Amino acid sequence: MSAELLSTILPMMLRGLQVTLQVAVIGILLGFVLGAVSGYALQSRSRIARGIASVYIWIIRGTPIVVQALYVYFVVPAIISLATGDRFVLDSTVAGIIVITLNAGAFISAIVKGALEGVDEGQREAGAALGLSHRQILFRIVIPPAFKAMIPGLFNQFIISVKDTALLSIISVNEITRQTQNYVARTFNTIPAYTICALVYLVLLSILMILQKYVERKMAK
Repeated sequence: MSAELLSTILPMMLRGLQVTLQVAVIGILLGFVLGAVSGYALQSRSRIARGIASVYIWIIRGTPIVVQALYVYFVVPAIISLATGDRFVLDSTVAGIIVITLNAGAFISAIVKGALEGVDEGQREAGAALGLSHRQILFRIVIPPAFKAMIPGLFNQFIISVKDTALLSIISVNEITRQTQNYVARTFNTIPAYTICALVYLVLLSILMILQKYVERKMAK
């Protein structure tokens, strides 16, 4: 690979990496909030809450992320434009964050539901015997051990979200893959460009997997 190629494509990769991490981090944080609400709703006594959460998860799991991206980026703005009478345009990066959030939330909801149900019922009963309210039992007794149990799954979902950002190139989110496509469209240097792209993902995801194992070992002590 020539120095000229590296001097051109590496800055593009760095810009793409910044967007990739931005979309993935914001998406996983918002997805955690959405997933926590949905996961709690799934094991609640309210049929309406369970129904809404179940339909949301069904839609997200039952449609490809590429289709979701196209729908959020093109269809949703079109619907808003028709409803308001004004032209509405959604920024591609914002659309990407929405898609990652929806996907992360759907899968995190299962993690949250499993973690909440995994807390020993005896601990809840002990809290009730001490006169604690339902809210106090939830925040003092249930959530701390449940959150600890969620961390491996949350970290794994973050890694998946980073990989999923590559699919957002279809709506022109300028992440790593899109930056590579832009470079190839101008130079036709297909082999070196996509090789560098693959290596950037490999290094990034390897670092995240190593960090995940480190966190899991720390938690196991």
